[in-house]
Amino acid sequence: MGELNLVTLIIIGVNVLVSFKGFKDDSFFQKYKFNIADINRGAKFQILTSGFLHVNTTHLLVNMLTLYFFANSVIFFLGTVGFILVYLASLVLGNLLSYYFHKKDMHYTAVGASGAVMGVLYSAILLRPDMMLGLFFIIPVPAYIFGIGYLFYTIYGMKRQLGNIGHDAHFGGAVGGYLLTLLLASWVFEEHLLMVILLALPIVFLFILQKMGKI
Repeated sequence: MGELNLVTLIIIGVNVLVSFKGFKDDSFFQKYKFNIADINRGAKFQILTSGFLHVNTTHLLVNMLTLYFFANSVIFFLGTVGFILVYLASLVLGNLLSYYFHKKDMHYTAVGASGAVMGVLYSAILLRPDMMLGLFFIIPVPAYIFGIGYLFYTIYGMKRQLGNIGHDAHFGGAVGGYLLTLLLASWVFEEHLLMVILLALPIVFLFILQKMGKI
């Protein structure tokens, strides 16, 4: 943290450019946002492009700040290519999970890099579970406690459909970061096995709920 790696700068720059284009050009925004009706008609590219659009500057700023704070930890352990894979895979998996849960809702739309950013955050937690995060930027919380708690909250949000938030994209993104990190850094199994198991609990819980038809 503290230094802006070139690849992070490029990703932030692409998000800013695409988002501001969307702010000013509604036809551009409508064409590239995540829209179930459009995707069902063949616009599969929206699964990727929607991850670079944002609703407003606050939405953009929160996502890019989170990315800034945690990108370097992932780059340090996984390298530039590994970081890009985590970012893109988390973005796509987050939107695929959204599609899975909303594919019959023709009015469902979404935008934002939250899935990708959550993937980077959870990758960083898995790689450095000793990190402390600032809950509400004030209360220090161990990274793994935050990770587990947030995923359970996300499941609750998915079940209750809380707010105008893409909880399923957040969850899918976190799972993407989790799985890609285990694939790219198998040493995590040896050094942080307990964290691997603990962070898997909400993923297993969601799978059980889905099988039971509870979500």
